[in-house]
Amino acid sequence: MLYRKIEPIINSYFKSGSDKVLIVTGARQTGKSYIIRHCAAQYFKNVVEINLIEDAEGPRLFDKVRTTDDFYMALAAFTSKQLGSFSDTLIFLDEIQEYPQLFTLIKFLREEGRYRYVASGSLLGVTLKKSASIPLGSIDILKMYPLDFEEFLIANDFGEPAIKAMRENFKSMTSMPEGIHQRLMDLYKRYLLVGGLPEAVNKFLETRDLIQVRAVQQTIAELYRLDASKYDREHSLKIGRIYSLIPSNMENKKKRVVYKDIENRSGKRSADYDEEMEYLVSSGIALEVKAISNPKFPLVETEQKNLLKLYLNDPGLLTSALYRNNPVPVLNNESGINLGSVYECAVACQLAANDNSLFYYDNRSRGEVDFLIDDYSTLSVVPIEVKSGKDYKRHVAISRFVLNEEYGVRQAYVISNNREVECDGKICYIPIYYTIFFDNRLQSNNPILI
Repeated sequence: MLYRKIEPIINSYFKSGSDKVLIVTGARQTGKSYIIRHCAAQYFKNVVEINLIEDAEGPRLFDKVRTTDDFYMALAAFTSKQLGSFSDTLIFLDEIQEYPQLFTLIKFLREEGRYRYVASGSLLGVTLKKSASIPLGSIDILKMYPLDFEEFLIANDFGEPAIKAMRENFKSMTSMPEGIHQRLMDLYKRYLLVGGLPEAVNKFLETRDLIQVRAVQQTIAELYRLDASKYDREHSLKIGRIYSLIPSNMENKKKRVVYKDIENRSGKRSADYDEEMEYLVSSGIALEVKAISNPKFPLVETEQKNLLKLYLNDPGLLTSALYRNNPVPVLNNESGINLGSVYECAVACQLAANDNSLFYYDNRSRGEVDFLIDDYSTLSVVPIEVKSGKDYKRHVAISRFVLNEEYGVRQAYVISNNREVECDGKICYIPIYYTIFFDNRLQSNNPILI
């Protein structure tokens, strides 16, 4: 079984005895159902898993459920299991977005306390918008992503003690030994090809065959397109078009969404595609990076929604779209092939998985910085520049950025595949695998007393 960082969090929820409904959200095929199923088996005598997509396509037992009595009747029709009580019985509502009315019902099911509940969903933002009443006090939301590079390392027998040593080197801004660096970069390049979707990773571990990995990735990409087609026709066509444009947009200099290209019509603005963008981001199949006009902490205060970058949720899907079955551009750093978009995608995925909201800076006179994230420990902004070539020390924009005292930058990073760690003033040059430590997730359950 693949190691997932989310597992101890779910275990802790089940172990706590909380009556809140845990909702694990994220894109399809990221492993939500599998990890919930795995964790639930350790804590509950009775587990009833209801796949609501299958129900919607088949018997529709839960389609007309509006009250708790309706729910219990549908549950009785669904399973012949002898169910127990709150302490030993878990009801798992898989892909709850199929029946938005169940969100409203969650509050009342919780209050009655007959069983414990957990749910998964891949369109949480869109679904909650459709829900008549959002039971915020009754749910806890946990977001799941494809495997990040740290999880990929562990899957490839680069163990936790080695990662712990990496962390200490990162904290002290020390380079990794040459042999370990080469091993890490070899695995990183394979991560760029394989990505972090569990089925693709398992296929890689089983076969080491890129063609079979690509077949998995292409199937999943098509599943994402089919999911979008369930929207009404007008929106689904535009969603599909925007999704298909992401790889080519990333190859452009600015990498921004060009709104006139979506329907080949001039005069189009971001406001014309609000619902489509919300779908792509809420479904988890795309990551948004918003422009910042005044790059000060906290970044969200000056975000600009009209200047948007979109990244695919998985670097393997991107390299599949760009290079198909040819691994050479990635494995050999092929000259003439710009890998900048691939590295940026991988960094975006890593930062998002580590609970960082993503922003970028672009000023006509001062240049562009690839990513900005908030550092909540120092209440400052962290600029990040991603480089794929040997000229990683050429970065006019980030140099100008850190010199502006108004921005209050304490530390900036230039990320590349170079081994040596160097710090020059506020700018540190680090290898790309150190991004696994740019982590804004809560690291403990200790209370913060105020």
